[in-house]
Amino acid sequence: MEAVVVDVGSKLLKAGFAVPDQAPSMIIPTQMKRMLEDGSLTETSLFEEATVDPVVRGFIRDWDAMEDLLHHVLYTGLGWEMGNEGQILFTDPLSTPKAVREQLVQLMFETFNISGFYASEQAVLSLYAVGRISGCSVDIGHGKIDIAPVIEGAVQHIASRRFEIGGVDLTKLLAQELGKSNPLVKIDIYDVEKLKEQYACCAEDDVAYEKTKQSRQEEQHTLPDGQVITIGRERYTIGEALFQPSILGLESHGIVEQLVRSISTVSSENHRQLLENTVLCGGTASMPGFEDRFQKEASLCSSAVRPSLVKPPEYMPENLTMYSAWVGGAILAKVVFPQNQHITKADYDETGPSVVHRKCF
Repeated sequence: MEAVVVDVGSKLLKAGFAVPDQAPSMIIPTQMKRMLEDGSLTETSLFEEATVDPVVRGFIRDWDAMEDLLHHVLYTGLGWEMGNEGQILFTDPLSTPKAVREQLVQLMFETFNISGFYASEQAVLSLYAVGRISGCSVDIGHGKIDIAPVIEGAVQHIASRRFEIGGVDLTKLLAQELGKSNPLVKIDIYDVEKLKEQYACCAEDDVAYEKTKQSRQEEQHTLPDGQVITIGRERYTIGEALFQPSILGLESHGIVEQLVRSISTVSSENHRQLLENTVLCGGTASMPGFEDRFQKEASLCSSAVRPSLVKPPEYMPENLTMYSAWVGGAILAKVVFPQNQHITKADYDETGPSVVHRKCF
């Protein structure tokens, strides 16, 4: 039986058997409905109170919910049989706390009785997905942005950067902007998320973005409840906030400048290799115009070596940006498990959860 690869994000969980040139067979929301003891859903008018987020800003926060979610994925979704569990590879977000890694490996061996475990960092896996072992991953997730230089398959943690903003903050920004232009309409945040996915795009540069202020290009959109709203320049604000964080009220540099600053802390002999092998990951990075804007900003940056994006191989699935870490995990699983580089049940029984730091690095 093929190993299972699991990539758990704040918004979506990607899971499936390790077949590298295919998309993951399961892509489901990470957020779960909370059940009452009698089995009914909680009755509440506040949607937030009726749901639970097992993963917040990339890290597991609710272990009971995570256990329930993984049980559904592995036994119902992927067809594992009780007593005949297989091997599993997890993707690790940048700078995952040691305690979280240990608790995950403990959960998998003691509760799920797996036969083998491995974990690897998402930045490394995203590079594997495009055929690289060195480069830089720029991962724009639902709850965070991670910039991670990788040399010979190892994340350079001292140069890595994490920002506690992501797709969820861009959704809130869009809600604010739509509230200003449609003051009489109350828009549910979940509808705003759908509007972001449908309409968000990137202006080709900051001058083009400024011109959208005078633009009259507006569209009417009918919400599920029948209300009609107007969407105009708001659609460009989402992408622009990544290049001008002041739009989000943040005093920081744009995403390309952050990338260059991150790599400047690595030995100069590696700058070219890192910058010229930049990989964009995450759903937000797939918005129309984002890659072009990223390249244009890169051509304007002050560094001697300028960032350039790696194009995925043609044989890889479409929308690789959305689940590149999962694809990289599927590639790695084809190596570590057959070559017995993973954590076995015997390893775990002998050493305990701390074995994860010795065998998965």
